[in-house]
Amino acid sequence: MTERATAQIGVTGLAVMGRNLARNLARNGFTVAVHNRSPERTRSLVAEHGTEGAFVPAESMADFVAALRRPRAVIVMVKAGAPTDAVIDELVPLLEAGDIVVDCGNAHFADTRRREEALRGHGLHFVGTGVSGGEEGALHGPSIMPGGSDESYRTLGPIFEKIAAQVDGTPCCRHIGPDGAGHFVKMVHNGIEYADMQLIAEAYDLLRAGLSASPAELAEIFRQWNGGELESFLIEITADVLAHTDAATGRPFVDIVLDQAEQKGTGRWTVQSALDLGVPITGIAEATFARSLSGHADQRAAARRAFPDAGEKWQVDDRESFVEDVRRALLASKIVAYAQGFDQIRAGSREYDWGIDLGGTATIWRGGCIIRARFLDRIRAAYDAEPELSTLLVAPWFAEQVSAGVPAWRRVVADAARAGVPAPAFSSSLAWFDALRAERLPAALIQGLRDNFGAHTYHRVDREGAFHTLWAGDRSEVSG
Repeated sequence: MTERATAQIGVTGLAVMGRNLARNLARNGFTVAVHNRSPERTRSLVAEHGTEGAFVPAESMADFVAALRRPRAVIVMVKAGAPTDAVIDELVPLLEAGDIVVDCGNAHFADTRRREEALRGHGLHFVGTGVSGGEEGALHGPSIMPGGSDESYRTLGPIFEKIAAQVDGTPCCRHIGPDGAGHFVKMVHNGIEYADMQLIAEAYDLLRAGLSASPAELAEIFRQWNGGELESFLIEITADVLAHTDAATGRPFVDIVLDQAEQKGTGRWTVQSALDLGVPITGIAEATFARSLSGHADQRAAARRAFPDAGEKWQVDDRESFVEDVRRALLASKIVAYAQGFDQIRAGSREYDWGIDLGGTATIWRGGCIIRARFLDRIRAAYDAEPELSTLLVAPWFAEQVSAGVPAWRRVVADAARAGVPAPAFSSSLAWFDALRAERLPAALIQGLRDNFGAHTYHRVDREGAFHTLWAGDRSEVSG
């Protein structure tokens, strides 16, 4: 028989992430009700980790809900989409006004907005919450991005802030904003993560091609980089992966892994949202497309047969200068990825009236999450100093780093193009930078073409209003 109304919070869905999150809560002194559709997982959690804290196991959803103190707070940790809806449908009839349902999965923010509105109609709080850090973060302290109502955060905040990663005494958790804000910010976090990983992979590829170096030698370069401005979790684990040797073959681990990257959808969602918002996140988009291209094995094989020698022979004469060029290009491109991501968060916040604090977002990404990096402190400082900053790229420190890296950035992209080494994220990031700083873009010609074939009108540089040229007539100009 389940002991009733003793748990401060509940977790339903005890796969790896849910299991570790429940353990984290228990380790931090919270009494945690635990439930899983398959009771064996609930029993296993309590049997293996019951000494870590106070768990209240429940084999039915009714007993699970009954074990929670009011206002009840239920964390749902199941697969996004229909499985989440199914759990919510089962929960709602068992809950009472003021109770809180927390979705800590990787849900699409539009689904979160829909669910929040629906549960609000039942007098319930629905809190879409981004959680980053993987299974280790879930256990030891993730970055947590809750959306939802202010009232729900008054209950959840003290709990989440205690179990989150801590940096300089500050928890990596804060209330992001209403309805889908938390999941939107987590989505963009993952988009930046896609770009970051693609850029690191391109840097590795360029170094390996240019230096003819072994993965173990490249691991040491990444370790050195991790001691400077590139210091981050992803650079750190890049060195670990490159240094690893496959036990079965004795070959470098990276050489026995199939070169087809998978994705779970958050990068694609980020790009789709950016298109809807009109935000050019070109580096994130290229990283997403690069993963997609990697999976087209048949096309890649056909292209190799058709174009076996499409690049020039590449020989690096000055090893140290080349390594430094790639480092500078990587830092500049990473700054672009973060700038584009924060541009998208600002645009989403304005579109949906979320009031997201950009500096605060950088603060909670400093620990626990996958994209944690040294320069997040600088991002926080930049937005704290100028909340309406037009783009992160022009904040003093970032502008200085990018300006210093431009010559190297151009050399690296040019070398890659000549050698036929694909560097789409490096290249698109540089093109975005050049487009952003250009005094005049060829979009003027595009507008002329649109007016010519579709009478879409254009604006002039010398007077207000919309205009159309009578291209099929006497080519006079009329008001649009």
